Amino acid sequence: MNIVKIERHGPEELLGRMRRVSMLTHPDVLIYNEAFISLEKIRTEFLSPPQSYILTSELQKVRRLRWALQEFGVELFCLDGYVTVWLEDYDEPVDVLPPVVEESVEEDGSVHFIICDGMHRVSLARMEWVIPQVVFIRGIPRDKPYYAYPVPGGWKEVVTRDDLPEGFIKKWHRIREYKTLYRNFNSAFNNVGGPRGRFVK
Repeated sequence: MNIVKIERHGPEELLGRMRRVSMLTHPDVLIYNEAFISLEKIRTEFLSPPQSYILTSELQKVRRLRWALQEFGVELFCLDGYVTVWLEDYDEPVDVLPPVVEESVEEDGSVHFIICDGMHRVSLARMEWVIPQVVFIRGIPRDKPYYAYPVPGGWKEVVTRDDLPEGFIKKWHRIREYKTLYRNFNSAFNNVGGPRGRFVK
């Protein structure tokens, strides 16, 4: 991974842009506009994974990203805002954010800090014994929860795989039309999660 240049953005810009994140299928709905948003350092054992796997290849890409950012004096697990990254041979900039975590109250009354974006980053933090800085969001509308449930059993039920076989249950969706609950981070940021195959947050 060859980073050509970066641009730093402070906490105020990060949190301001988070309030402009819309729903994927309803771009007029700003899911975080009225929520409580803060930057927090939270131990990974207190964060609830929403998916039952991590991919070895993606984990390695995140590690390479961390090393590449360190050459610019940027720590992936303590961004204090976010960074815009320009990659060699890729025309469009990519925004790298802290993991996004939402407080989720389930039907049994349990409260989970569910990872909405950044599963592989949090997994790397676990492997490297780091307390990651995350965007922590509370006060989500009860009718618009994250689209998947937290994994029962938490991290001990998450497996590391090289591939995903047919029929493998990646996430347990809350509703049939679960995409109506997608948060579209690219509505407020640039190419979050891309370019696919070369750069993974």
